[in-house]
Amino acid sequence: MSGTFEDLKVWQRAMALVFRIYEVTLRFPKHELYGLTSQMRRAAVSIASNIAEGKGRSTQKDLSLFLCHARGSLHELQTQILIAEHLRYFRAQEAEEVKELAAEVGRLLHGLISYAAGA
Repeated sequence: MSGTFEDLKVWQRAMALVFRIYEVTLRFPKHELYGLTSQMRRAAVSIASNIAEGKGRSTQKDLSLFLCHARGSLHELQTQILIAEHLRYFRAQEAEEVKELAAEVGRLLHGLISYAAGA
């Protein structure tokens, strides 16, 4: 697989997810700054970062490993999104929008993991 991590659609969509998470968490209660807000931001950043790190590794096995780390961070973030939704920290439509973007990243990650494992 040639190109840079920036060429990967999954990385591009993961970055969109990072920016969206930062936007929506700006409105979370201040008492969540070091709790849910921080955890969601770190999980989102971890997704894109692991994709980039995996792409920079020299073997497909390493790529697969880091993509699986990214998927783990995605599942963590999806859980945190559900918690924030339950606590009503999202505005109307935000939760659905963020959940769909996360699901899209998940589908793209699944495809790339399958590709990397078969290559």
